[in-house]
Amino acid sequence: MATPDFIRAVRATAGHQLLFLPGVTAVVLDDDGARVLLARRADNGRWSLIGGIPEPGEQPAVCAVREVYEETAVECVVERVVLVETTPPLTYPNGDKCQFMDTTFRCRAVGGRARVNDDESLEVDWFPVDALPPLRPGELFRIEQARADHPTWFSTTSD
Repeated sequence: MATPDFIRAVRATAGHQLLFLPGVTAVVLDDDGARVLLARRADNGRWSLIGGIPEPGEQPAVCAVREVYEETAVECVVERVVLVETTPPLTYPNGDKCQFMDTTFRCRAVGGRARVNDDESLEVDWFPVDALPPLRPGELFRIEQARADHPTWFSTTSD
């Protein structure tokens, strides 16, 4: 995920210290819910769900739709909130530390053709949910929750 300008401005004075930031993840499914849209990230080469950081004042669902289009050229609509979760802290290669309050949305593709649409991805493609490339456990859980007819998931414990 590219670093938004407002985060760069904060980093100019905050340095590498831990920042707690909003984040969104989009689980984009086709009409049948049988395929999911993934991007292979330029920063680490891993296949991943589409996500990003809302701009100040931007609604999370609007951010999810924007990020999907910016990264994949796929137009989508948000159908529901899948989960809300604080992710574990992470450290980027440059030393910046972040922790995200992630809101994951189930989205449905409504237009466009999947392709690399910015410099954040090496590849973009649709994958059958029963033949996914290697993904992190949290991403697999998000896909599972998005495909199920469950209430919004959230943790009830402090880790």
